Amino acid sequence: MTEEEQEKRLHRRRFYKAEQEAGFVEAQDHSTPQTRSPAYKLAFRDTDFLLRDELRPVRFQLELLKCEMLLDEAKIGSTLVCYGSARIPSPEAAAELVANAPPERKAVAERLAAKAQYYEEARQLAHIASSCNIVEQGMRQFVVCSGGGPSIMEAANRGAVEAGAETIGLNIVLPHEQAPNPYVTPRLAFQFHYFALRKMHFLLRAKAVAVFPGGFGTLDEFMELLTLIQTGKMRPIPILLFGKDFWNKVLNFEALADEGVVNHDDLKLFHWVETAEEAWAKVVEFYELG
Repeated sequence: MTEEEQEKRLHRRRFYKAEQEAGFVEAQDHSTPQTRSPAYKLAFRDTDFLLRDELRPVRFQLELLKCEMLLDEAKIGSTLVCYGSARIPSPEAAAELVANAPPERKAVAERLAAKAQYYEEARQLAHIASSCNIVEQGMRQFVVCSGGGPSIMEAANRGAVEAGAETIGLNIVLPHEQAPNPYVTPRLAFQFHYFALRKMHFLLRAKAVAVFPGGFGTLDEFMELLTLIQTGKMRPIPILLFGKDFWNKVLNFEALADEGVVNHDDLKLFHWVETAEEAWAKVVEFYELG
């Protein structure tokens, strides 16, 4: 079929795609004061324009769409999300952390090293979920998703990779260096500017969330999840809270209920667990996976 005949097919587009139009611009070899002006750039190729304050709503939309579209294309139907500290060492790095700590930080290093067990539990939970290889209506289920960073996040991505599965990392731009851990699948490694959009993507596909000991970031994500379910904005899912001793030391859940600012039934929104097997059993029970 000739090009002329193809052009007469009813399904052919009558307008050029954006990438084709951009190619036409790049192919032009003339340069004038007008074409060199920033005003003449195609709006979607003008980075300075896209970074203006007035374009914030557009950037929000882009951060929502890019991750959503690529996860759809990867046939990811649901996720197992793992929240947790970026500072807890792996078991193999725990002794080195303590040995290299200055005297004034020795006690803190020892407390972090004592939590290395949670690195291993996150790794094991991700391995169990990924090994199940659950597919529903052509979409992969319980794909492991983390914040893409070190420590507990690394452990989750690592466990999935060791089970032969792809795994998601949702990184955030920070003033200090923040790079994806090496276990995140490259085509599923995302970087966000807006915390709000990143947290939305954590939960859009989440069918279960494992929360390990962590700091402000983990608390923020955990509390937002509880609030969404408590207020009915999100349907209940298994929330697996690892480390009862840690959490009861830093948060007094019972006191919140006793003071009347939450209901005692709200404390049933999450499950206390200590092992990966115990956590996955809660997921199996909730969804009747058999």
